[in-house]
Amino acid sequence: MRATGVVRRIDDLGRVVLPKEIRKTYRIKEGDSLEIFTDRDGQIILRKYSLIGEMPDFAREYVESLAQVSGRIVLITDQEHVIAVAGGCRNLIGKEISNQLNERLKRREMILSSKGERKFCLVNEEQEENICYQMIMPVICAGDIVGSIIMMDDNPKNKMGVTEQKLAQAAAGFLGRHMEQS
Repeated sequence: MRATGVVRRIDDLGRVVLPKEIRKTYRIKEGDSLEIFTDRDGQIILRKYSLIGEMPDFAREYVESLAQVSGRIVLITDQEHVIAVAGGCRNLIGKEISNQLNERLKRREMILSSKGERKFCLVNEEQEENICYQMIMPVICAGDIVGSIIMMDDNPKNKMGVTEQKLAQAAAGFLGRHMEQS
């Protein structure tokens, strides 16, 4: 654990303000949920809550099924990290998503693009795979963006179209409803 040098008082309602620099660094915005942990030493730990991140086994099985049916690389992300991957790019599991992808998710944009197009964006800043096509579909739960379903292909002959768009929409819709019921 790192010391930040920041000290805050708790107000009469039990609230404490997180400094702007910390909120910016960890992408914490107004309305985000934080999970609270304590340890035996009396430390209080705050962590951004990820509804999708709470079901890694389900997410892993889900992407494996989607990858098998579609023949594509499939990822599930929350708003911060790649949660599950199947069909390739396994090195992305647990990696932070790119700022560009995060911004697109905030705008609730569905993206169907080819490498070189303006809409094309990297999943992760360090992504090295030579991806030719991508389909990014936001996952919405109770009106909030909670992550995304991403389908990718590294074969220039395997262009994506309406079929992949419908598959990604169905997957994102199913995940969103599943999380609402959990």
